[in-house]
Amino acid sequence: MEFLLAMILYALVGAISPGPVNMIATNIAANQGFKAALPHVCGATFAYSVIVLSAGLGLTLVFTQWPQLLSITGIVGGLFLLYIAWQIARSDGVNNALASEASTHSGLLAGALAQLLNPKAWLVSMAGVSLFVTDKDHQFGLAWFVGISFFMCFIGISSWAWLGHGLQAWLVGRRRIYFNWVSSALLVVSVLTIWLA
Repeated sequence: MEFLLAMILYALVGAISPGPVNMIATNIAANQGFKAALPHVCGATFAYSVIVLSAGLGLTLVFTQWPQLLSITGIVGGLFLLYIAWQIARSDGVNNALASEASTHSGLLAGALAQLLNPKAWLVSMAGVSLFVTDKDHQFGLAWFVGISFFMCFIGISSWAWLGHGLQAWLVGRRRIYFNWVSSALLVVSVLTIWLA
């Protein structure tokens, strides 16, 4: 039971800590509501489960042997996230052409892609697999860890979306524009933090 609780806490902390995917969820919900953020939340959650499963099935060994692959993922992912940051910064959150263009980062596929290209997700999943998936009961332990990671990821990203949804009524007029600028800046900072780590 203690082992299971440790697994749950690890997965929740990894999912709810600030990061690019969570910042995007907050911004979508703040501008368009919680319901509009759900495709992003679901896409990112499914993608994270695939990442954990891949790490457990041996992708960790590939990244250990060829660490440059993780670096390439970080660069490509960072560029994608910088593109999203640019779209967020240009949006005023109102139903106009820029808002429509910026909303393209809020879909199921975009959420999955943001998570798949998120180096934080790969590092957290690889560390979690090494901690909680033992050689003795590999398949059973991996199944548990993937399932728990799925639910904790959904809870973590949804929490950030609820935060954004709660801000929605306050974000009127220029406040929405300033919020988008701050969201964009935080996304850029998170990418730079990943690249400089």
